[in-house]
Order: sequence, then C-alpha cells, then structure tokens
Amino acid sequence: MVDCDRLASRPLRILYLSWRDREHPEAGGSETFVERTAEILAEHGHQVTLFTARFPGAAATTWHDRVRVVRGGGRFGVYAHALRHLARHRDNYDLVLDVQNGVPFWSPLLARVPVVNIVHHVHRDQWPMVLGKQLGAVGWFLESRVAPWAYRRSDYVTVSEATRSDLAELGIARDRVSVVYSGNDQPADLDSYADIPRTAEPSLMVLGRLVPHKHNEVAIDVVAALAERYPTLQLHIVGSGYWEDALRAHAQSSGVGDRVNFHGFVTEAEKHRLLAESWVVLMPSQKEGWGLTIVEAGLHATPAIAFAYAGGVTESIVAGETGLLAADVPELVAQVDALLADNQLRGKYGANARRHARSFSWERTGTELEGHVRRIAVRARG
Repeated sequence: MVDCDRLASRPLRILYLSWRDREHPEAGGSETFVERTAEILAEHGHQVTLFTARFPGAAATTWHDRVRVVRGGGRFGVYAHALRHLARHRDNYDLVLDVQNGVPFWSPLLARVPVVNIVHHVHRDQWPMVLGKQLGAVGWFLESRVAPWAYRRSDYVTVSEATRSDLAELGIARDRVSVVYSGNDQPADLDSYADIPRTAEPSLMVLGRLVPHKHNEVAIDVVAALAERYPTLQLHIVGSGYWEDALRAHAQSSGVGDRVNFHGFVTEAEKHRLLAESWVVLMPSQKEGWGLTIVEAGLHATPAIAFAYAGGVTESIVAGETGLLAADVPELVAQVDALLADNQLRGKYGANARRHARSFSWERTGTELEGHVRRIAVRARG
C-alpha cells in the first residue's frame, strides 16, 4: 500500500513510443497528439521520454521543451530500436505509452510496467492502398489479429467513440478503451485572424499530408464538377508528401490545373491565415481517428465537410450544425454546392464551428490522459 500511495502522488517516468515526432517531414495529426500530450505531462512534473524514428538530418537525441526525444531506426527499423531501448532501460520507467499507427511497437513483450496502447484509428482500408493487396493483407493481419492478442492485458486510449467501436469489432472490450479527445492549438493572436476577410471568390481548402488514403483527388473532382457553376472557384491544398505529383497530374487531367493551388508545408501563421480566408474546408479522407483540421478550421468559423464513413469526423463535425457529412462523392459535391451558394447557412455553420472548436484544448486532453495513466500505474502496482 505504501508503494501505491507513493506512486499515486509522485511524478511518473513515462516512455512514449511513436513512429514520428513533430520534426519529421511526414508528421501529421497523430504526432500532434503525441507531442502536445507529452508536453502537458512534462509540464505537470512527469519525466517523459519520446522514442521515435530518425530521419535525414535529425539528431539522435534532442529536447522538445521538457520532453527528451530519442531517435533510432528509420521507417521500419524504429520498431527494433525502440524495443532495444526498452530492454536496456525498462527499469527506468513506470509506464509505456505505445502508439499503434497500424502496427504497434510490441512493447508488452519486454516491458515490466503497464503498457497503454494509443490508437487513433483502425487501418483496415488503408493497408492495401499503401502496401498493395498482398503486403496489405499481412499488415491487416498484424493489426487485427496479432496486436489484440499481444496487448490483451493492456489498456487502450483512443481519440473518438468511432475508433472505440472499431476496436470492439477486433475483440477489444469497450471497458478497456478510454476516449480522450484531441485538443486544439489556439494561436495567442487568434482574435487577429477575425479581421482577415474571406477570399473574394469561392474557395475550398484541404490540409494534411499528401498521401493516397487522404483522397485529396476527391477535392479536385469537386472543383471539376462545380467548374461551370462557379467559374472562379479555387482549391488550396496545404501540406506535403510523396503523392503531390500524382495530385498535380490529376488536376491537369481533370481540366482544373489552374484552379488548384499547392502551398506545400507552411508555417503555423500561414496555415491559420489560409483557414481564415477559405469558405469551406474539405476532409475527403478514407479514415480519420478524429480530424484535427476540422476543429482548427472551426477556430476561424470555417465550416467543414467530410465523409461520414471516415469515423472520427462524425464527432469533430456536428452534422447539420458545424458542417456536413456525406455518404459518397455525389453527395459531397452537392453539399459543397449548397454551402458555397448560401452565405447565411455558411455563416451559421461557421459560428457554430467556432464555439465547438473553442471547447477543445490540449491542456484538457493532456490532463485527461494523465488521469488515465496514473490510475493504470497505481492499479498495476496494487
């Protein structure tokens, strides 16, 4: 009991295992969750080490504010390096946060402390898109069959009720899965963006990594479908990734190459400026655990539209209040048309989206995660 009381009050030594960190050129929403929650945990006095993959030009060790970052291995080698780090230092940690981005780090095989599996979304449909049919089948087998067995004694954390339900379909009991919604980066000068006018002509925006499963081709198809109705409609694609050349080719072949603007990776200030200027934000992704871009857009009263089957977006968007959810591409096109044509409706959704977005903060997210991991650590010791 003495050990439990001490563990319930003293700072925890936490090892965070993540595929990428915020400096990685392919970092996305999952990495934002990891970095922000790690920062909050460290600010609350916990000792946090983030183990992640190396990339060209990256230091082997560094600090992100109060979080120690250790890097080893590349895109696939990071898993072996992470396990080696855990084997060497497992007595130095009280708890492991293992981020399963499709494939987890298999930390229960070596850890002597509780492991919490953090899952943003299930990758059932993404495996064949990224690795092809055969390798994709192997990836899905590891995610859907092997990982649930390996983590059968672990608790889970996810970012939406939708993913919690997906995990239940894999045999992971709902009472083992806690939902901790993502926060929202609210710029200190947020109010200053309210003075930025919308673009004079209709404009759409997509924001995120340029990879196949984000389906940014659909946003280009929307522009092509509405080209005659809105002769000056523009699409702004913000983000970088290996799929950019394919997207550029698709825009040209669709006859809207001059309407699609590729901005690449931009600064935080530029990102928020573009969100504030846009009329509507699109998220045509196949699957999202939450949809961080949606609530970021909401800060600027910019409504969003996504596919209902994407999962977590059904919670980051309050359908019919802060934005819209489509069942398929034709319905998505119709919904974009409706919002572009109706200034009053777009303004109403935007005002609601702003209130919704401001209800999320990383401080709340980090504190909720802290509560869960503290209880898990104490329960395991008890």
